[in-house]
Amino acid sequence: MELNTNVLDKSEPIINNWRLSSETILPQQINQKKNEDTGYDIYPYHSLGSGKINNGYASLVNWIIEQKTVRIDGFNGVFWNVVQTAIDDELTKKGITVKWTYLADHLKDSQDIERLVTPFLGEAKSVWGTKTNLQISDFFNTAQLSSLPVDQKYEVNIAMGVGAALLNWDSPLVYLEIPKNEIQYRFRAGAITNIGADEIDGAAEAYKRSYFVDWVVLNNHKQNILNEISIVADAQWKESINWAFNADVQQGLKEMSQSVFRVRPWFEAGAWGGHWMQEKIEGLNKDEVNYAWSFELIVPENGVLFESDGNLLEVPFDLLMYQQASAVLGKHEPIFGTEFPIRFDFLDTFDGGNLSIQCHPSLDYIRKEFGENITQDETYYILDCKDDAKVYLGFQEDIDPKAFEKELAYSQEESKEIDITKYVQELAAHKHDLFLIPNGTVHSAGANNLVLEISATPYIFTFKMYDWMRMGLDGHPRPINIDHALKNLKFERKGEKVKNELIAKPKVIESGANYEIIHLPTHEAHFYDVHRIEFDEQVSITTANVCHILMLVEGSEVTVETLDGTKMNFNYAETFVIPAAAKSYTILNNGKGRAKVVKAFVKDNANLLV
Repeated sequence: MELNTNVLDKSEPIINNWRLSSETILPQQINQKKNEDTGYDIYPYHSLGSGKINNGYASLVNWIIEQKTVRIDGFNGVFWNVVQTAIDDELTKKGITVKWTYLADHLKDSQDIERLVTPFLGEAKSVWGTKTNLQISDFFNTAQLSSLPVDQKYEVNIAMGVGAALLNWDSPLVYLEIPKNEIQYRFRAGAITNIGADEIDGAAEAYKRSYFVDWVVLNNHKQNILNEISIVADAQWKESINWAFNADVQQGLKEMSQSVFRVRPWFEAGAWGGHWMQEKIEGLNKDEVNYAWSFELIVPENGVLFESDGNLLEVPFDLLMYQQASAVLGKHEPIFGTEFPIRFDFLDTFDGGNLSIQCHPSLDYIRKEFGENITQDETYYILDCKDDAKVYLGFQEDIDPKAFEKELAYSQEESKEIDITKYVQELAAHKHDLFLIPNGTVHSAGANNLVLEISATPYIFTFKMYDWMRMGLDGHPRPINIDHALKNLKFERKGEKVKNELIAKPKVIESGANYEIIHLPTHEAHFYDVHRIEFDEQVSITTANVCHILMLVEGSEVTVETLDGTKMNFNYAETFVIPAAAKSYTILNNGKGRAKVVKAFVKDNANLLV
């Protein structure tokens, strides 16, 4: 998978001055009646029951008045001035006096914060940094925070801003969430900055600092204060919020962790993007230039949706893992902790272009250079393709590493096209093929594929070597990372070894009257494995205390029923998760013809591979 560095700064009409995206923002309310089958659902939700999600600031302010003293913390990217104004207006209507304490007033100087974070940001204009070990308190003048009093002259005291939980006030805590995609849209509009920064140095730089510093710091902070939080609010809309009591959110997460769920997907255009998703998925913008990615299950940037009386509340997937990691991952939780290990995403090149020729870092390299725990071992599952679709994978038998390096340098320095197939194999792609891409393997998806990437969770560590001399969506060449790539390429993956070791050989491992379970063996370096379940009517599966990630890859719709009686319908190309704690589940085929479901899961010997 490629980091979307060009889309981060892409040129397109600004819809407004606070959010730069052609994608529709999540509706605050949704029709609960899903009578019509519209296919792929871009807003999957888990219902909390009636009366659990509140809409608007007025109801929140009523609760605040009862508490008298409140801290309002939240994720960076929230429009704190808008939130403050909305709450203040409601209090004024009621004639309530309020004393505001702004956490931003007690941040260290922006120059001091820049010096603090710079060691984690890598080289200037580099795509990558190293994950930080900073804490939220490092950004503040903590001596000032410890001396901030509650002013009894006012009827209500409110401390507000990132880090508000650091105040030692004896008061309830509200936490404002905002989805990662919406944070990026606000960066692109220049509407927000990183923590303590005076200005934004382009959305790509803001994303890098967020990934390697801000999000790490804020996630650790959030995990530390989870049990203090009274209310969780969704602040992705500018003029309003939806909110719920944390106890109800935790109950919803517990229910999800023991049955079946989908996360909310989101979609992005890209330099090589195609039109399969645009044509097949209802609700996507038909006027967008293309769609390259679907964040099906890239959980560091996905949210989960809750619903009550039609009101929607989005919270980050991280909350599920912070509270229910053992239930979700089962016997593999001691290995991965709160880090969900597998991702599913789409690469759409239908009537688009080729991905860059690329590779991913070794485990040692990604740990040493970037601070990640696991590396970006991938596979390409071909969900759909045209007859001429190709995948680039592995080297030619006669590969000369020095000649390859020289050719890449020539192309980069002279801006000249090269015949990459002199060095890299070009293989025909067919529906339901599984190509194996352990770290260090040269690869690319060619045009006219709809690829389901089944991968380890890391997703931005792509070393591009050749990008076909095309421009990104911003009109500039995309970053090329030849030096990083050459330190990780495994030139021994070449010739016949590619066909023998890097293309899964399907094998039936279980069969019955109307079903087969087919093993698609992954590479020995992969810590996860893949099965395809093919059935006419229904099939029952046990989790054996292992999390299963699944997608309907052929057929129109299935119903999944877990042991606790939960039932959910899933359409073609939708990703869903069966936590280890679900114990067992049955999949029923609601369509005509045989259904095929792909299942990914962590191997039993994963502890030896990560």
